[in-house]
Order: sequence, then C-alpha cells, then structure tokens
Amino acid sequence: MRFTTTFLVALRALRRNTMRSMLTALGIIIGIGAVITTVSMGNGAKARIEAQVAALGRNIITVYPGNFTSGGMRGGYGSASTLTAEDADAIAAEVADIEGVSPEVDTRSQVLANGLNWNTRIYGESADYPYIKSWRIAAGSMFGEQDVKSLAKVAVVGKTVVDQLFPNEDPVGQTLRIRNLPFRIVGVLDVKGFSSYGSDQDDVVIIPYTSHMRRVSRTTSVGKILIEGSSPEKLEVVKERITDLLTQRHKGREPDFTVRTQEEIAAAATETSKTMTLLLGGIALVSLVVGGIGVMNIMLVSVTERTREIGIRLAIGAHGRDVLLQFLIEAILLSVLGGVLGILLGIGASEFASAYFGLPTLVSPASVILAVAVSTVIGIFFGFYPARKAAELDPIEALRYE
Repeated sequence: MRFTTTFLVALRALRRNTMRSMLTALGIIIGIGAVITTVSMGNGAKARIEAQVAALGRNIITVYPGNFTSGGMRGGYGSASTLTAEDADAIAAEVADIEGVSPEVDTRSQVLANGLNWNTRIYGESADYPYIKSWRIAAGSMFGEQDVKSLAKVAVVGKTVVDQLFPNEDPVGQTLRIRNLPFRIVGVLDVKGFSSYGSDQDDVVIIPYTSHMRRVSRTTSVGKILIEGSSPEKLEVVKERITDLLTQRHKGREPDFTVRTQEEIAAAATETSKTMTLLLGGIALVSLVVGGIGVMNIMLVSVTERTREIGIRLAIGAHGRDVLLQFLIEAILLSVLGGVLGILLGIGASEFASAYFGLPTLVSPASVILAVAVSTVIGIFFGFYPARKAAELDPIEALRYE
C-alpha cells in the first residue's frame, strides 16, 4: 500500500509541472527516437543487402583472379588474368558436391537492333548461369551446352535491353548485333531490378562464354568462375577442394586466385552498413546521456523547490526510503514517458524515411525493448543522486528552509 501511495504522490508532483516535465523528457524522446531510427535504417539496409545477395543465387562460391593476401607484390580481384575456361572445366569434372559451374567474361558494348542502339553489359556465361543465379527465364529459353561448345551466336537479354531495343515487341527470335556480329535472341530474363550498388541488373545481354571469348572480347582468360554448391553445409568443404585443385593446376608457391563463398561476400557487403549504424547509434546514445543529465538537473531543482514538503513528510513519520522511492519514481516516470514517446517518434521517422526517401527501414521488436530498457536505466541512474539527496535531508533543517 505504501508503494502505491508513493507512486501516486510522485505522479501528482509531475502533473503539477506538466510543461517542465515534458521539456525534461524531450531529451529522452529525441535520443530514443534517434536510436530507433538509426537502428531501423541499419537493419533495413542490412536486410536489403542480404536479400539481394541471396537473390544472386543459392550456395554460390566465386573464384576471382588475383590474390587478396599474396606476399611481395600484392593485388586483389582483377589484378591478374589467371583464370581460364579450362579451370572451370576441371572444377566441374573433378570437384564433388557442386550443381553447376559458369566461367564469366564481361565487357560493355554498343548493341543494335530494330534501327535502335543501346550501350549495355555483355556477359559470357555457361548454360548453368540462370540456375546458379536463381534467375528465371521469363520468355523463350536459355541457350544449351551445345551452343556453348559450338560458339553459337545466341543471346538471352534482360528486360531493360528489351524495353530499349524492342519496345512493344516480342524479342525472342529476333536478331541483336554485337560489334557487328548478329546474335539470335533465344530468351528474356525475368526482372531483377537494381542492385544494392544502384546498378540495373536487367541491363544485360548474356551469350555463351565461348562466343564471348572468341568472337567479342577475343581473350583467353575469364573474369571469374561461378560455382553452385549442393548445400550450405558443404560450401566450406567445396571451397577447400576448389582451392586445392586450382593450386595444383596453377603450380604456384602462392595461390594466384581468391575463392569466396556467398556468406563471405554477404558479410563484406553488410560491413559498411554495420559500421554506419554503430556510428550513428553512438551519436544517438550521446543525446540520450544528455537527456539523462537533463533529468538529473530538473530533479535536483525539484528537490530544492520542495525542501519544506520533504521536511513535513519526514516530520510526520515518512522514512527516508519513502522519499528516496518517490523521487526515484518521478525520474523513472519521466524517462519511461520519454522512451515511449521516443519509440513512437522513431517508428514515425522510419516510416517517413521509407515512404518519402525510399530508404530501407526495419524496426525490430528487440530495438523497441532495448529502448524501453535504456530509458528505464537512465531514469534510475540519473535519478538516484537527487533522490538520495532528498532522502538524506534533515527534517528540522528542511522545515526551516525558505
């Protein structure tokens, strides 16, 4: 019963100075709102990147030319042309637990059709490419292994290329010219949209990698090799097998290639968003601390203003712990009120950023629970000193206070 009475007294004290209480809670409101907004934006960016990486395919392992960690003259992806189509053939023939392999060659080029032209990216791939990348064929079909072996002049195009060169037409069966070579369109890829880096994934033309190497780019090396593992559990084992095989084939003291799994690529892609989330979250936490200091400052002012009231309560039999609890409850109520309003502000700001600026946001229940917990802790931490100061007042001195 005593706690209930103390709680009601604390509530009435806050209601007597409603404006001051709201201004005191404002620092907590802004701090919690900033934390919720930054964390939700960080979670949204991470979720979008993970979804886009997942959309690139299932259980993918990628082999890049060059070595990220070689000694001496070091270089990364693209620093050396060390991969060949024969490497991809060896992986397909000798490595177990893989579902598909596609050597990749790419370049940008002007393409022509229907009296129109368009600058796009030309990819050379194997017949396994759409299955590795989980990319459906919306119309027509993918070229086959025989097309790859015979250096066939066939192509599969993305939706953007269709819109630019074949508006309101069915492109399947029509001819597309790449560097003055005619390629027959056999299929149209399903729409994928923009990547996390802002590039249009549908602005592509895919041809057999053999045709690309011999007819278009005239190169003997491939840009990278895409491999689909049979299951997520076997990716690391397959990665080790590929590394051992290519090391043996290239006969070097150190690998002149780099093998990365899909999980590693996703982790690298989300690292920047994590760093920015932590940075912005740290700034928001500073504003929470400032809000907590504001709570402590107002509570000290409140103790000074109500010294005679405290003296009367102590004189008529209240214990120091009752006074301590009263002022501690006031501080916690201010902080929790600020936390609840801050959560609403953060959710509203996240929805606004998503609706009007197209930013990915994801408000997680964990961040809301954390916000309430943090605001409560701030109330206890910054309210304890003023509450203890009030509880330690001498009743006689308090009654004499003017």
